[in-house]
Amino acid sequence: MSDTPIKDVSDTAFMVAMYRAVEGERPNALFRDPLSRTLAGEHGQRIMTGLWGPDWVSAREARIMIWHMAMRTYIIDAFIAAAIGRGVNAILNLGAGLDTRPYRMAVPNTLAWIEVDYPHVIELKESKLAAEQPRCLLERVKLDLSSRAERLQMFASVSSRFERVLVLTEGVIPYLIEGEVGLLADDLRSQASFKHWIVDHFSRQAIAYRARSAAAGKMQNAPFRFDPADYFEFFRQHGWQTKQVRYLWDEGARLKRPMPVPLAGVFWLRLLRPFVSRARLEAVRKSMGYVVFEPC
Repeated sequence: MSDTPIKDVSDTAFMVAMYRAVEGERPNALFRDPLSRTLAGEHGQRIMTGLWGPDWVSAREARIMIWHMAMRTYIIDAFIAAAIGRGVNAILNLGAGLDTRPYRMAVPNTLAWIEVDYPHVIELKESKLAAEQPRCLLERVKLDLSSRAERLQMFASVSSRFERVLVLTEGVIPYLIEGEVGLLADDLRSQASFKHWIVDHFSRQAIAYRARSAAAGKMQNAPFRFDPADYFEFFRQHGWQTKQVRYLWDEGARLKRPMPVPLAGVFWLRLLRPFVSRARLEAVRKSMGYVVFEPC
């Protein structure tokens, strides 16, 4: 295996935790996440240092990634709060990684929050957060989600216990191939209590940009693989219809936190804007976002 800071997809959890920690320490942070740095630890710091070198290209892309994580976290927080307001009584977080929402979000203490991930990830969280108190009824399940028989058994158990479940697969779907995503979508759809599903959305243009970015070589052990010809139609064919979409560009503009493009880039964007088609601009605006699906 090549000498890169990301050895496999599990390492991205430490990367994400570090990005959240950096955002949470800003004076005008969109959220506070004091436990993220604790969870990421020295391993997370080494990963972030290894990904982003001292050159200006790496520094620019690091700022963009931190911005992306801030928008992503803020949007999903809002989706979760809205779903709870609509009567969701359980959150099923698949591939939970080092997420700390049960500790930092203002949620009902009667809410059930079920985190599912590899045994070594769960054990790390349990060890590092042993002294912390979650704000809801937190459960953790050690499970390799690629084991279909085991995940179906777990899904059925959750569905039998709760009436309205929100499924969260933050940072999971992009790393799977279409066949794997299709089977997961079918398995989730088969559970009557699973009423909402939050999923990452990256357009084909965004995936192509990531593949040629400065960090692409360092992320080669965790490539994006989910690249359907028609993202929304793919999920519709597996029984899931779009309830709501929030795009990162829109959210950044609304929050007055636009993507940190260098001044030279801003100049060229404004200069070329009259010559770029509306369809092209719309494609850029909708290149990255997060979706709430509901059963068809």
